[in-house]
Amino acid sequence: MDLKSNNLYSIAKKIMPGGVNSPIRSFNLVHMQPAIIKKANGPYLFDINNNRHIDYICTWGAIILGHNNIRIKSQIKKYINEGLHFGLLTEIEIKIAQLISKCVPSIEMIRMVNSGTEATMSAIRLARAYTKKNKIIKFDGCYHGHSDYLLAIGSNKNIKNKFSSKPISHGIPHHLLSETLSCPYNDCDSIETVFKLFSNEIACVIVEPIAGNMGCIPSQTKFLRKLRTLCDKFNSLLIMDEVITGFRISLGGAQSYYKIYPDLTCLGKIIGGGLPIGAFGGKKKIMQHLSPTGGVYQAGTFSGNPVSMIAGYTCLKILKSLDVYKILNKKTKYLINGLNNAAKINNVPLLINYSESMFSIFFTQDKQIISYEDVLLCSKKKFNFFYQEMRNFGIMMSPSCFESNFVSLTHKQKDLDKTIFAAERVFKNNIFKQY
Repeated sequence: MDLKSNNLYSIAKKIMPGGVNSPIRSFNLVHMQPAIIKKANGPYLFDINNNRHIDYICTWGAIILGHNNIRIKSQIKKYINEGLHFGLLTEIEIKIAQLISKCVPSIEMIRMVNSGTEATMSAIRLARAYTKKNKIIKFDGCYHGHSDYLLAIGSNKNIKNKFSSKPISHGIPHHLLSETLSCPYNDCDSIETVFKLFSNEIACVIVEPIAGNMGCIPSQTKFLRKLRTLCDKFNSLLIMDEVITGFRISLGGAQSYYKIYPDLTCLGKIIGGGLPIGAFGGKKKIMQHLSPTGGVYQAGTFSGNPVSMIAGYTCLKILKSLDVYKILNKKTKYLINGLNNAAKINNVPLLINYSESMFSIFFTQDKQIISYEDVLLCSKKKFNFFYQEMRNFGIMMSPSCFESNFVSLTHKQKDLDKTIFAAERVFKNNIFKQY
């Protein structure tokens, strides 16, 4: 790191815990100081020294059209002349709600919130009220925001308590997890077992249909089908957390991609067009239990903020009008094929999971990565060295093997080729081969 970055980071650490406002931005897992960004445009980030980086973080998946999209920016500038926030109903809220409902067939009604955490927290409260049950099922390695009862992983103490959960954060009393059951991802047998054990107690199952927070791990179709079947059989609700995959995998999200539809869907990221947002929606008969038409309370001063709404509405209109997903899929396949070939030539044990424009790189001899347990067995030393060296070539990937990378519409052929070339150089490095 240069002197300017060091000085700024030293100041940041004095005023913000760890010098950041979200832990993954700390770059601790790859043993580096945080990147300090000055501006962004298209597929590029520019740090405070004006060094350009090809960006595959893409604001953790939120930027699908590339940074600083001119149409979104133009609409925001027009809108803010009318005001920044009113705290009351606006026309643009109604328009984006209608547009989302048309694109995502399972969403008959929707409620706007401010973040993915708010969306999942509120959807689970609604599910508990609707089913009059308390237990929830989540999956190891899936991240659904930082609500206390969702920051959990299976405890695996013994057979009797196999599906009980333990907190993955300090500050969470164990009793708050008494109604949270955590199962291995993509494991049909375990989910069937837990439903039999707690058949009349499960309010909902919440799942990332394509996991993005233990690296990119797509669900197996049979797994999602099993969830849908069991929820129907035991009168539980299926909640799909599509905060990452919504409008990323397809216009209708991962649920349209798999053609397996939930009772409730949580959204965020892309639907804000680059500004803060969250939402949850689903069947009308369920959503009408929300206040003011029902007894489930949820509120927010900045929910449906009109500036976020106009940014998101503009983004979704662009996605609907262009052949975005074919273009993104083609770019992603080209990049992955190039990285795989570079690894093969240099005898590097590499596996790349991907789904449409999401991908993750794992250094492993295994032929598949389908669960959190599989990710834990991959080489973190190889990943960290790879990450650090790629940064030296101006490639900015997600700074953790537990996070996904993303391709945007603005990534050009030359950007993909530069990334592949950089990876080839790293794989040839004798130091890399020692890990």
